[in-house]
Amino acid sequence: MSTTTATVMAGIPATNLSLFHAIRFKVGDPAALITLPTASGGAERLLIIRDIEMERAKRNAKADAVRCPADFEPVGGLSGDRETATAQSVAQCLVSRGITRVRSDRSLPLIYAHFIGKAGIALECDTELGVLGRRAKDAQELEWLREAQRATEGAMRMACETVARARAAADGTLVHDGAPLTAERLRALIDIHLLEHGYENPESIVACGPQGADCHDHGHGALHTGQPVIVDIFPRNRKTLYNGDMTRTVVHGAIAPELARMHAAVVEAKRDAVAAVRPGATGQSVHEATLAALARHGFAAGQPSQPRVPVISHGTGHGIGLEVHEPPLLAMKGPELVVGDVLTVEPGLYALGIGGIRVEDMVAVTASGCENFNTLQESLVWA
Repeated sequence: MSTTTATVMAGIPATNLSLFHAIRFKVGDPAALITLPTASGGAERLLIIRDIEMERAKRNAKADAVRCPADFEPVGGLSGDRETATAQSVAQCLVSRGITRVRSDRSLPLIYAHFIGKAGIALECDTELGVLGRRAKDAQELEWLREAQRATEGAMRMACETVARARAAADGTLVHDGAPLTAERLRALIDIHLLEHGYENPESIVACGPQGADCHDHGHGALHTGQPVIVDIFPRNRKTLYNGDMTRTVVHGAIAPELARMHAAVVEAKRDAVAAVRPGATGQSVHEATLAALARHGFAAGQPSQPRVPVISHGTGHGIGLEVHEPPLLAMKGPELVVGDVLTVEPGLYALGIGGIRVEDMVAVTASGCENFNTLQESLVWA
């Protein structure tokens, strides 16, 4: 018996970013993209979406045809629940087109699988479907990511300069505009800055001194002179949904020799890792460039366990796009890089009793190497 196969992606485009990437149309109601075979051997991209969104979708969505659930009403009618009705209509559409097998991606909600299976259609999960497509950014996506990184740099400059220009009180805590400068207050300043520029911002990392020994400690309490402050900002553009991501480290006042040594090693590691980024290189080879650079300075990989012994406790970076963390990883077993991959390169060193130093840029893999989206200085000194 011959089989006729279609591809289905479904969910809410505003939150299912794989579906959003496929149709480039943001909506908060359930939707489904069905790629159907045509008689000529080609494919038709059919979008099923709520009726009141159809005209907007016809103008803006990447689809050949736009229909609503009522166009594929099964015997017994559609549910009054929108998600259920959309899933029912997807199954009915597939049946009406003679589809016997469906391939879907890892993000398909179970309710769609339920109704597809109930219709007697075989369903296969293709774990790689859409992954490479999201990795290889097109020209529009690259520009959206450059824009996001420019906005992130603006917030970073403001944050680091605020720390550097603060006044140190007698006990070493920092004061800004007459009030204590805390991690929470600096995060609020970052949030406001980004909101004014059209970005929503998850909780930034502002980790001062020993708090920074844990690379994902978001930080709390007063900031202190002479201590490293890791500032990691990763906002999302409210319109395009693409993310920025960068880290800088700032020290108010005198810089201890051990901090200067850590910083010099991290900056060199970032330079070598960026130089290793090119098509065909692996995420592992980029990470190995980081490790080699740090080793030349006497630093190893591991988790912070000994006081004042800095180590790198994470990979070199990760893919970025509609989510802050996307494939591929720049780490051991990281895959081959492809043209259009956009990556963070963020080596760091962390030590109990000292804190951490991390410097992070965003780069895009090009045919000849990579493009670094960052222009902001990477020194510990921002005054």
